[in-house]
Amino acid sequence: MATAYAAATSAAATAVLLPRLPNTTTRCSALPLLPPRLPSTSAFFTSFKHLSESRRSSVFQIKASEETSVDATELFDDLKGKWDAVENKSTVILYGGGAIVAIWVSSIVVGAINSVPLLPKIMELVGLGYTGWFVYRYLLFKVTFNSYVQLVLSLSK
Repeated sequence: MATAYAAATSAAATAVLLPRLPNTTTRCSALPLLPPRLPSTSAFFTSFKHLSESRRSSVFQIKASEETSVDATELFDDLKGKWDAVENKSTVILYGGGAIVAIWVSSIVVGAINSVPLLPKIMELVGLGYTGWFVYRYLLFKVTFNSYVQLVLSLSK
């Protein structure tokens, strides 16, 4: 037993004392390397890919040229006519600018809420709870569904 222990410690000592050779390939994984790709097959697949993409793009170009018959001058004339028909241009510009600012602010608020760790999950649960309540209240039973349909029809008139 003592000889086995001495042999093990001397082997460990020689393993520690031996200089290490520099490793030329640095790998972070213990998985074996894959064999290199063959250049002939990759060239075939690359040329086939380009061929199929060129066919697809030509098909899309043909369809786009056949389906689009809108004239740009006609579109601009139509928009100009509608803009000239507007009486309060300053109000339209103010509402449009306000809508852009509201979308921008809401994007910032949603981004801030989304950065809080638990808040998005809580909001998701609130949304699921509200959806479940809405389905139970208005859509699950025939009587409440009919009253909801009447409410929607009266609002649409």
